[in-house]
Amino acid sequence: MDVKEMVIEVNELPDDYPNNKMIDKLTMHFLRPRNNGGEVLIVIYPTSNKGQAYVVFDSEGMILCIDVLFLYVYLSLTSYFMTNIYYSFFFFFLFNILVLRVLDHNHVLELDGQFYPLDVKKIHQPKTPAGMAELEGLEFGKSDFVLLDEVTMEQFMDNLKLRFEKGRIYTFIGEVVVSVNPYKHLDIYGKEVIEDYRGRELYENPPHLFAVADAAYKAMKRRAKDTCIVISGESGAGKTEASKYIMQYIAAITNPNQRAEVESVKNVLLKSNCVLEAFGNAKTNRNDNSSRFGKYMDINFNFNGDPTGGHINNYLLEKSRVVQQQDGERNFHSFYQVLRGGSDELLKSLYLQRDPAEYAYTSQGASVTLASNNDSLCHKAVMAALKVIGFTTEEISSIYKILSTILHLGNLQFTSDGEHVVLVGEDTVKHISELTSTEPENTRKALLYRTVATGGGEVIEKGHNEQEASYGRDAFAKALYERLFAWIVGRINSVIEVKDYNPALHGKNTVIGVLDIYGFEIFDNNSFEQFCINYCNEKLQQLFIELILRQEQDEYQREGITWQHIEYFNNQIIVDLVEQPHKGIISILDEACLTAGKVTDTVCLDSMNKKLGQHPHYTSRKLCPGDKTMEFNRDFRIRHYAGDVTYSVEGFLDKNKDPLFQDFKRLMYNSSDHVLKEMWPDGKMSITEVTKRPLTAATLFKNSIIALVDKLACKEPYYVRCIKPNEVKSPLLFDDGRCQHQVAYLGLLENVRVRRAGFAYRQPYARFLQRYKMTCEYTWPNHLMSTDQEAVEAIVNQHGFEDDVAYGHTKLFVRTPRTLFTLEQERAALIPILVLFLQKVWRGALARMRCRKIRAIYTIMAHYKCYKVKAHFWEVERRFANVRNMADYGKSVEWPTPPAALMQFHRITQHLHRRWWARQLIKNIPPSDMAEVRAKVAALSALSGERVDWGYSRAWERDYLANAKDSPLMSTTFVRITKELKNKDQYSQVLFSCSVRMLNWFNNTKDRALLITDKHIYRLEPKKHFKVQKRISLDTVVGVSVTSGSDQMVALHTASQDDFLVHLQRGQLNPNQDRVGELVGSLTDHFTRVKNTPLPVKVCSTAFQVHMSGKPKSITVETKPSQTAADFKKSRTGFTLLLPHQ
Repeated sequence: MDVKEMVIEVNELPDDYPNNKMIDKLTMHFLRPRNNGGEVLIVIYPTSNKGQAYVVFDSEGMILCIDVLFLYVYLSLTSYFMTNIYYSFFFFFLFNILVLRVLDHNHVLELDGQFYPLDVKKIHQPKTPAGMAELEGLEFGKSDFVLLDEVTMEQFMDNLKLRFEKGRIYTFIGEVVVSVNPYKHLDIYGKEVIEDYRGRELYENPPHLFAVADAAYKAMKRRAKDTCIVISGESGAGKTEASKYIMQYIAAITNPNQRAEVESVKNVLLKSNCVLEAFGNAKTNRNDNSSRFGKYMDINFNFNGDPTGGHINNYLLEKSRVVQQQDGERNFHSFYQVLRGGSDELLKSLYLQRDPAEYAYTSQGASVTLASNNDSLCHKAVMAALKVIGFTTEEISSIYKILSTILHLGNLQFTSDGEHVVLVGEDTVKHISELTSTEPENTRKALLYRTVATGGGEVIEKGHNEQEASYGRDAFAKALYERLFAWIVGRINSVIEVKDYNPALHGKNTVIGVLDIYGFEIFDNNSFEQFCINYCNEKLQQLFIELILRQEQDEYQREGITWQHIEYFNNQIIVDLVEQPHKGIISILDEACLTAGKVTDTVCLDSMNKKLGQHPHYTSRKLCPGDKTMEFNRDFRIRHYAGDVTYSVEGFLDKNKDPLFQDFKRLMYNSSDHVLKEMWPDGKMSITEVTKRPLTAATLFKNSIIALVDKLACKEPYYVRCIKPNEVKSPLLFDDGRCQHQVAYLGLLENVRVRRAGFAYRQPYARFLQRYKMTCEYTWPNHLMSTDQEAVEAIVNQHGFEDDVAYGHTKLFVRTPRTLFTLEQERAALIPILVLFLQKVWRGALARMRCRKIRAIYTIMAHYKCYKVKAHFWEVERRFANVRNMADYGKSVEWPTPPAALMQFHRITQHLHRRWWARQLIKNIPPSDMAEVRAKVAALSALSGERVDWGYSRAWERDYLANAKDSPLMSTTFVRITKELKNKDQYSQVLFSCSVRMLNWFNNTKDRALLITDKHIYRLEPKKHFKVQKRISLDTVVGVSVTSGSDQMVALHTASQDDFLVHLQRGQLNPNQDRVGELVGSLTDHFTRVKNTPLPVKVCSTAFQVHMSGKPKSITVETKPSQTAADFKKSRTGFTLLLPHQ
């Protein structure tokens, strides 16, 4: 190992430095191992009375060990130590704390007799906290709008425009990030940038999405508080991209240990964005990748701050886009991706052509090109993402079959032959039925007819006209896509949901929510979808007003903080216009949908004019005849917070009812494709089944948005406010009027005023004191002041923050984050000192107490164990001294309880005694009886004590049919037949024979003879001179079943699943003999000794299962008073053995 010695001489030290006069120099040795070239830094620090302290580091600055008077401590203080390595070292030695401060200008390097100044630029230095103005030059404008000289719209817009033109697309308003869509790729999202923002406070770095993401993550992890990031702005402002970068950042900073299960969750969360964009986004005139659905994702974290799962909620997919798009727009990306990116084999199997212009639903967007997306590459990415998430090959196939079905549906044409409507192109119907796994005739009927139930319960088929058929086709296509999208979201949720979570075991589960929902929309033709989308944005704006503006001002008044009220526009009046019960637009729409008879969109508009005519934010052409921008009987206008929007009422009622003929639901439910069937559970209802009227689309959406707002309101919110700089997607153009309008309706100027006049941080006195009391000598460890507020004032005054705080009735208000960060820095520096000091003292005390106790315990245990072992030996010797002369050879002698150390010895001794005892008994048994003894031992083991009486106390004859005493009438004939069989089949011995009652092939019961030899099992006919009716090899027997009762029923299970079920009949030797145990013992002993394989024996309480001719049967036992002899009777599930009453 090569050694180089460097000496840093310390010329000056502060007067208050401990052991000042005893320090001459700090000697450092750089040791370079020859094997890998790494470096280890050893610091040798001499002290006067404690010897030498060796502190060993690796090449990354990690402390490997500290050796002081044989004390070894292994610590990992990289994050703190490396940021302070040349400023302050804290080493904890026994009974002494030594603090070394080396000033930069006093560093001198001596190497090989030469002195050099130490180059401090090469030393890793921490980032010092700085204000926004210090992080970016003035040429980039103010990075926080709170720092504006005057809070006016002109200054706000000038600063926003300057930063956009300089490539600074992010700007703070306190903790709110204002993001301007750059319409170009910026290299500000890489790994180095992520590391710059990891763990930093908001104001330590320039404004960025990563800053707000890290703030939300730290709040969640530090305070165990649920947080959410709300991304808002109009369509095309960059919300979807912002949400993806936030997800990317959270994934990058979590799971530092690379645990596989956490990485799997992160991959699914990231890949889900790709899939949801393909199926939920589309090209609009404002945005090439516009979200046509709302998405709220909850990410669950464990107590370590690692993601453990999540859940996605989707809101109002714009399914009308499936069948119709505005000029210059496209259908959902998924259609173009499969057509342009799918393989030739895939398209052939789906009966598709590559040109989107061939299909009615995609022809309008076929010529529209995307600057930012390549459909072919995106298709490959989506396929890969589906597999990573966990979709099976069958599920992926079903997804693309549904997409192709929708495309084929769009090409269906209907024509009338006078009375009936017919389909043009039967091949398309066949393709649709094949792709949906349904019958072609059922598909054709669903497209041309509607099944209707009359009042009397009669079901009739009503044919469509051309208009109804086309409407049903489009409604079916929209419903197919909507349910496919909902199923995909549900499938992703099933993969990423938190499973087997137990708070007691896994700690508190916290959540970060990310909301990416459609922005405010104003199109040339605004319909029901735009109405719902804009209502959603009104609710989110109301939440922003509640949390950021109103609640903050209310809290200042409640706490008695001097405050000048700031005016802002409260859009609650617009929210009430839409959702108010009985008076709002949604209630009027629902009322029109529930009204019997023909209610048109025009009638609904008239109703709205009557009920809302006096509302200041509602108007129509009828209410303002001079406004020619609206059409009579078609348009109405709402003054939204973001501007006036004119809606066309045409189609409102149909889209609100969202009707779909029940025939299509039943058709899909009856599909043999289980994935498709799963999407249509309501198809199982009968046409005559009366169900509750479903909620309308608007009401369902309203309820989901209210639930979303409630969910967001209970979390700590962080906001990203997205701004669209121009309408032509140019990276150079900044449209002042367009941007000013967005700034105004987003309430950003009011937000600046509230933030500028308010306080960035507030905390109850008790919690503030608990967190920062160690930073003040008057409050640590406990203060002696009368109130917590006085103690907090002492902390603030000691640090000189009097001018940056205000004292409320129950809370401390801190104006700038810099004050809080300074306290956090000091706390972070002190916590390791306190923790290590407490650990050192307490661990030493514990170790000494534990050592004394262990020594005493071991001494006592050693003597006691010795005594217990000897006592046990003496007792065993005393009890078993005379067992050779006992009648039972000591079986009745009770063994003494052994000590724990002798448990294994005790078991071995017992085992040896049992073997000796058995040997003493067995050696007196004649060899002729050994076969019977073995059989009885085998029966005892097989029956396991579950059958009480099994004939162990009598002699076993085995071959009862050959015994003249037991079978006087048949024994002679049987002996002759067995000799013939023996000559024929060459068996060695008869294992068992007996008369039985059993079932024949026709399930009738007959008296038969059962013969079991060492090779075969025979079923014989006694009345026909023991004619062999059935012969099976003994090797085919795989098990035996008996009951635990006194009946004589036995089942011999065979490998061919054609079992023998018999009831053993007693002979004349003893009419009450139990022969079941004898049969079981003979068979099991033979299998164990001869075949060397155990024969499974099952003892059932009342019933067991057999197979007859391959069919399972259940056999039960019943006692019947009128029964004279045991016999089988057929039952519903098999057979019942009827026994006479004893």
